[in-house]
Amino acid sequence: MRLRHIEVFNAIMLTGSVSAAARLINITQPAVSRTLQHAEIQLGFSLFQRAKGRLTPTTEALALYPHIERLFAQLDEVQRLAANLRAGTDSGELRILTVLALSYEVLPRALKRFREKHPGVAVTVESLHSPQIMSALLLQEADVGFAFSPAVHPSLTQETLADSRMTCIAPKGMLPRALLRNGSVALHDLVKLPVVGLDSRDPVGTSLSQACRQAGVGFQAVVTVQTYHAALAMAHHGLGVALVDGCTAKSADLEKVDVLALEPLIPVPIRALRFAGRPDSVPVRSITRFMREAVEEMSSSA
Repeated sequence: MRLRHIEVFNAIMLTGSVSAAARLINITQPAVSRTLQHAEIQLGFSLFQRAKGRLTPTTEALALYPHIERLFAQLDEVQRLAANLRAGTDSGELRILTVLALSYEVLPRALKRFREKHPGVAVTVESLHSPQIMSALLLQEADVGFAFSPAVHPSLTQETLADSRMTCIAPKGMLPRALLRNGSVALHDLVKLPVVGLDSRDPVGTSLSQACRQAGVGFQAVVTVQTYHAALAMAHHGLGVALVDGCTAKSADLEKVDVLALEPLIPVPIRALRFAGRPDSVPVRSITRFMREAVEEMSSSA
């Protein structure tokens, strides 16, 4: 059976007559009759018995109809998906991976806007370290990743969304008032102070270590942590100065800590990472755009 045969057969099954079927699918009655006749010739058996202007389905037609119903249900799904894709609100799932630092302020802001535009998309978020994010993307276990690290594999693409910077978070009373008035602190100003160290394998920790070597300074690390929010928590409890990215600094409790710019400037690029072998979907493009907007808004409110 051709698709046109199936359409006419379904219409007659739903309405019970040629005239009503013609109105349902918006074609003429002769066209319905001809199409039905062609379908029966091709099949080699009758689909309907004619009596008093009504068409009664044959046993064969009743056997076929459940399969036809499933086919039309699938066609309806295709039409809905096409309409959603056209409107940019496709249903489905968006799998996001992110470093923990972006999951507290930036990603929630972006997801709020995303949900308004794509209410039918089921979103899953997992916070991982950068190497884990890249491994998962290469295995196509996620759709997009947000991290500070550059893409280190040729099968990954990267897009820089914004340039954050390292920021100094100091417990209240730990820094001299002169530095607080200045609003910034240099690396050498922290040499004699307790500092919360960052794992040197972390991209931000690596950048910090390089800057310290170039400046010829070393820190007294009272504790070393793997996440920037862990470093911030240590500063909140007075253990030492935390050097974190600008996004994490937005979560600082200003009643407990002072937030200052760190000199020299140590950039912390925020990147969107994707698998190069698959095209971006509408949801991936949207969440990437909203992430960029969220970072820009947070930067402008500094």
